[in-house]
Amino acid sequence: MSGIYIIGGGASGLFAALWAAKRKNKVTVLEHKDKPGKKILATGNGKCNYTNLIQDRECYRSDDPSFAPEVLKAFDTGRTVEFFREIGIYPHERNGYLYPNSGQATSVLEALLMEGERLGVRVECGVHVQRMEKNLRIYTDKGEYQADRVLLAAGGMANPALGSDGSGFELAKALGHRIITPLPALVQLKSKEKYFKTLAGVRTEAEVSLYSGKKLLAEEKGEVLFADYGISGIPVMQVSRYAAKALSEGREALLVLDFLPFLSKEELKDVLVSRLKRNRMETIEQAFIGLLNNKLAYVALKETKIEVSLTLGQLKNEQLSRLAARLKEWKIPISEPKSFELAQVTAGGVDTKEINPATMESKLVKGLFFAGEIVDVDGTCGGYNLQWAWSSGYTAGSHL
Repeated sequence: MSGIYIIGGGASGLFAALWAAKRKNKVTVLEHKDKPGKKILATGNGKCNYTNLIQDRECYRSDDPSFAPEVLKAFDTGRTVEFFREIGIYPHERNGYLYPNSGQATSVLEALLMEGERLGVRVECGVHVQRMEKNLRIYTDKGEYQADRVLLAAGGMANPALGSDGSGFELAKALGHRIITPLPALVQLKSKEKYFKTLAGVRTEAEVSLYSGKKLLAEEKGEVLFADYGISGIPVMQVSRYAAKALSEGREALLVLDFLPFLSKEELKDVLVSRLKRNRMETIEQAFIGLLNNKLAYVALKETKIEVSLTLGQLKNEQLSRLAARLKEWKIPISEPKSFELAQVTAGGVDTKEINPATMESKLVKGLFFAGEIVDVDGTCGGYNLQWAWSSGYTAGSHL
């Protein structure tokens, strides 16, 4: 059976199917899981943060930073909100983040599937694509298909239990496309520092900077979370793709945390001295009460080799300087990111230099298109990866 075949029934694949079907094409989606759109259900903690009103170039990462903005122009946030409203998804906005008013990710998936059914999109589940030829013949465990045009929207490698197992990369590679090394992104980072067992469970605000050598790779701020393996929290996950990339290239990845960004080092020293003067029997550990998490203060003192029971009269200026430097520039060498099983998205993928951003068609294989996470574009937290799925899916679907 000829027509348009879309390999992958995730967000970008389903979205592309709608726009291809609107143009009176015969569209079939081949999904290897038992149901389509499983990853949509997991987004936004089950509430589906489907886009964001705040759109900056920095929200999308790629080896080619100019590629994503070009695609996003064709189907921006405004068009996304309008489209989803048309199919029944009324937006609920929270600090720029948009969710369905129902508060349920199932609403988004069901609305997409209902619209697909209305337009005559055929979805075949449990179909495993084994290989594909440049003449667009598709070989699966359920038979062969000869396509007029094909969209590869098979996702990346993040959270393989929901369908992104990397098989799309193998298909693209076999057709001659270059794959930029897939790496886990929006993921927790591991460190071998021993003090993490003590800090496990501590949550605190911090400014987070990621360095490789002397080069600043990325910086964020917000709540970080310590665990026995290392560190997590939104700002850490936002910079994780750069840490993963540096480590994969044999370079170091060093997190530097500032736990008291509202104070300079000298101001912090003055605050501690002032507190200790107020009660000269107070210890340096007690001076942090109300200023810093007590476990964090304890570890900071231990790591700078300052006895926690020292009082003002016993402390040396040099010790206070070392302590202030520690809390303002807490250095954490990263050993590796957590695995793809825990990652929210994949960094890397099909090289954008081999894709036409105006159509999402391959520059190497006529009639082959790409959309979504399989492409070397990944977004930050906040609905950006779904916006990329809608924008790239629309562009590919409109030109299939």
